[in-house]
Amino acid sequence: MSLARLEQAVRRELDLLRYPERGWLTPRKSHAGEPILDVLIVGGGQGGLATAFGLQRERVDNVLVVDENPLDRAGPWLRFARMHTLRTPKYLTGPDLGIPSLTPRAYYEALHGEGSWEALRFVPRELWAAYLAWYREVLALPVRPDTQVGALAYRAHDRAWEVPCTTGGHVATLLARRVVLATGIEGSGAWQVPPLVHALPRACWAHTHEQVDFAALRDKRVLVLGAGASAFDNASHALEAGAREARLFFRRPRLPDVNPYRWAEFVGFLKHFGDLPDAARWRFMVQVMRMGQLPPADTLRRATAQPGFHMHPGARVHALSHAHGTLSLTTDEGTFEGDFLIVGTGFATDLAQRPELAALAPQIARWSDRYTPPDDLQHDDLARHPYLGPHFEHTERTPGEAPYLAHLYNYTFGSLLSLGFSGASISGMKYSLPRLVSGLTRSLFLEDADSYYQSLCAYDVREF
Repeated sequence: MSLARLEQAVRRELDLLRYPERGWLTPRKSHAGEPILDVLIVGGGQGGLATAFGLQRERVDNVLVVDENPLDRAGPWLRFARMHTLRTPKYLTGPDLGIPSLTPRAYYEALHGEGSWEALRFVPRELWAAYLAWYREVLALPVRPDTQVGALAYRAHDRAWEVPCTTGGHVATLLARRVVLATGIEGSGAWQVPPLVHALPRACWAHTHEQVDFAALRDKRVLVLGAGASAFDNASHALEAGAREARLFFRRPRLPDVNPYRWAEFVGFLKHFGDLPDAARWRFMVQVMRMGQLPPADTLRRATAQPGFHMHPGARVHALSHAHGTLSLTTDEGTFEGDFLIVGTGFATDLAQRPELAALAPQIARWSDRYTPPDDLQHDDLARHPYLGPHFEHTERTPGEAPYLAHLYNYTFGSLLSLGFSGASISGMKYSLPRLVSGLTRSLFLEDADSYYQSLCAYDVREF
């Protein structure tokens, strides 16, 4: 099947499933006559696009997706991801929302022919980015790229969010009844850099999520902090670009070799984790964090196959300095010198670091406001996670202070503790997206239930 024929199949399948067909939301304007979107989605990556499609299928059409990056460059895939393939199994579904012709497999086979999928081990990251671009195009999803979102504020008299957006230097405020934050893995916090690193000259280090001039590292000694997959990816990428050596330092005494994410890939956990009581959710996620996220086997092989790669487990960094163009990193093993440092220490959950939440963060409930774990299950980062409702909606820290937070949805990695592998995770999209979309349509309908009742009373279409 060619790509053109696949696109015909997509339209055919959507047409077959087009029930109920009519739109049901009444266009709304502010008191000043400004148009109000039904839903604004911040983030045009896989989560934002799939949310827009889910709403489209439920006949919520007054929707806009905005993203700070150029068109089809949202997410990490073509910006700072440096692995060769996705780490999730190729057979996972999610963005397709049950439409066979929208699955990654259907797309791949349309490009490469029948039987090609069986020969594929993992999905190349560039292919995933191309799939998402095709997905956006074939579904005609409304995306406004190169748009940065500022601090959200709620306009009570219009029952709408004010969303300041900057596009091409032009600042405009959009209004929306509901806002979904689909801003990825760091969408509920910020990338983490150890204090010792901040004291170094900025030109001699970079975080794994930033642009790195790997060509300039040819014949150089590279130091890498962290044991996550991205740390290994960046070490490998540097060596493949000609670096003389790459030394990877991490605090764990040994690399984790058991992946809790693979254990979690079954219906009960993926679909119903969010239905557990607080104590059970907390216990599960603390265990996931303690087990750690290992580099996949292919990622580890890629790094260790290169003679310039060295691992230093159990390496707590005591000192880090820069003098005369050379970095010095001191651990219990001794002092190691290098020419450039790559920081792969992940991100920290901190809602106050998010520009769109700058004015709202003090009002948003965290898990620390709702649950106190036993002493042996303490976890500072999990305690900072937002305490979300059953459909990814924020909740208020003080009851009655900010009820409008129920109209602001968090479909980022920050939803992990409340609703499991969902925002920023391909693994759980099959179940998390319907939960999110259902929450949005439920909220919109309940808010206008009285007007729908009046519409029913006035309904006078004679059938005979």
